[in-house]
Amino acid sequence: RRRRPRVGRAIFSVRRARDAPLVPTMLPHAGGKASFRGMPEPSLLERLREHLTATGLLAEPGLALLAVSGGADSLALLDLLSLLAPELRLSLLVAHADHGIVPGSASVAREVEALARRRYGLEVVVGVLGLGAGASETRSRIARYRFLRRVQAERRARYLLTGHHADDQIETVLMRVLRGSAPSGLAGIRATGPRGLVRPLLPFRRAELLAHAGGLGVPIAQDPTNADPTHLRAWIRGALLPLIEERMSGTAAPAVLEVARHAAREVAAWDAALERLSDLALATSPGRLEVARRALTGYDNALAGRILRAAARRAGLELGPGAADRLHHWARHRVSGRRITLGRGLVGEIAFDRLVVRSVSAPPPRLELTRSGGGGGGPAAFGGYLVRWRAEPAPADVPRGGWTTWVEAADLAVRPPTSGDRMIPIGGVGRRTVARLLMEARVPRSDRSAYPVLVCGEDVLWIPGVCRGAAAIPALGATAVRVDVAAG
Repeated sequence: RRRRPRVGRAIFSVRRARDAPLVPTMLPHAGGKASFRGMPEPSLLERLREHLTATGLLAEPGLALLAVSGGADSLALLDLLSLLAPELRLSLLVAHADHGIVPGSASVAREVEALARRRYGLEVVVGVLGLGAGASETRSRIARYRFLRRVQAERRARYLLTGHHADDQIETVLMRVLRGSAPSGLAGIRATGPRGLVRPLLPFRRAELLAHAGGLGVPIAQDPTNADPTHLRAWIRGALLPLIEERMSGTAAPAVLEVARHAAREVAAWDAALERLSDLALATSPGRLEVARRALTGYDNALAGRILRAAARRAGLELGPGAADRLHHWARHRVSGRRITLGRGLVGEIAFDRLVVRSVSAPPPRLELTRSGGGGGGPAAFGGYLVRWRAEPAPADVPRGGWTTWVEAADLAVRPPTSGDRMIPIGGVGRRTVARLLMEARVPRSDRSAYPVLVCGEDVLWIPGVCRGAAAIPALGATAVRVDVAAG
């Protein structure tokens, strides 16, 4: 018997490489009712469910923070995730950033808050950023993500979800072509980012998200800057893309997405190659990477540059080809403690036998823990660290090292080291400088200015993970303040 060919249920598929953008290999019609051999197109909700099942983007349960601007894409995200949350075992929290750039932004914030609370029963956190008229896209994005990450940290949300979609991907790839990006930049927007950042709507087009949001019967915010041709992205969207689509008879968008898919495969290949280069002893964390200097400088410049850039991507850093080549050449001829500025907020440093690349930020402000010995709290962020403290009976022994200590003193605070800081270590006989203790603990020079130090007034009591001072040691069983510090 002749077997009839099976008709697939889904009308598009998604191919994913590790930590790569998710790009539809065949785009669905934007908001249309197309059919395949007479079968109705699956709904947007069904296709999103299939997409999340296939990719495992939200496989772990927990709290998801939804970034909702009030535009069509974020309203669609809010509605779709509210329907899928129970089966995904997610609880939802909405965050809205009021940039304060255009008049009426406060009213949009009120509308988002009312919608999320009344229709979906969700809590909303509104951040008033107050950027003022004329703020650039870059400044707005930095301020927005700083707000979103702060809320995520405070609420300990597993995920941060944004409404980026396929048209955002197309515009991003074209922007990077015009700016002369390397192949990794042409991979565009990734489906996942550091610290739980997820973009679940990347396979879907703007028009179908607008159609879904329009069906909700709620106001859709329109950002006037999206139509301002002085912004490159807005010009690409409103002027360049229509011309290209007309010339290419509607094939330009799929072609650009195909470029992104090919570039993403190359990015994934380099990421996989890092796993096989064990001699590098690669270590990455958000905003930071370390490699074995001797192993890296043994590679030729072209290969070393690609390795450094792949490692930087894993750490969430943007290291350009020129900066990577310059860093490799510099690392061959410098000694421990030397630093190099790489641009884009990055520095490189030789720390003993390691080459470190990290983002540069201002030292975090002083964090007050207790007043007159009372209370407990946290977690509170101190730069790249999380600090917790609470009242608790003191143990028999307070360790000299480690990331937990007990203190009998009041008026405690965590601050960065300052010039002249000294302490007497437990079991020591003389005062030691904090700078020397950090160096002996092999803390890279570039990390020392933002390292947490526990003080009472201005007296140094403890350098977490390095050394406990002999002062303010509580007696066994006495009520003390327990302080825990962990890398964030």
